Formats: sequence, structure tokens, C-alpha cells
Amino acid sequence: MMRLALLTVIAMVLAACGEKPQTAAGIRSDVPAFQGTSNAYNAPGWKAGDKAAWEQQLKTRAQTGQNEYNRVK
Repeated sequence: MMRLALLTVIAMVLAACGEKPQTAAGIRSDVPAFQGTSNAYNAPGWKAGDKAAWEQQLKTRAQTGQNEYNRVK
């Protein structure tokens, strides 16, 4: 029984050493976020490339949707 527990611990330790290196394979471009894309999921009224509107949208979303004081009322 002790041998099985020891083998289990060794297997878990060795499995932890097998992490794959993280690469930038998922990044598609170096374009700033406010330049965006033209798809159906953009916020209404926002145009790609409008940095001021992008920043305002982030501020509004943070104050209304993510502020617990506003949500609890």
C-alpha cells in the first residue's frame, strides 16, 4: 500500500514537470485593440479605429456593468 502511494506521488511530481512552453501562436496580429474588427459582436455605435470611443466604452462598462455598488441597488 505504501509502495502504491509512493508511486502515485512520483507520478504526480513528474507530470507537473511536463508543462508545454507557452508561445504566441494564438496572437494573430500586433494591431491595437481599439482598431478592432468588423463583426456583429462590436458594441453598438462604436466604429473600428475610434480610440476615444473605445476608451469611453471601457470606462462605461467598468462603471455600470462591473461596479458592485451600482449592481446591488
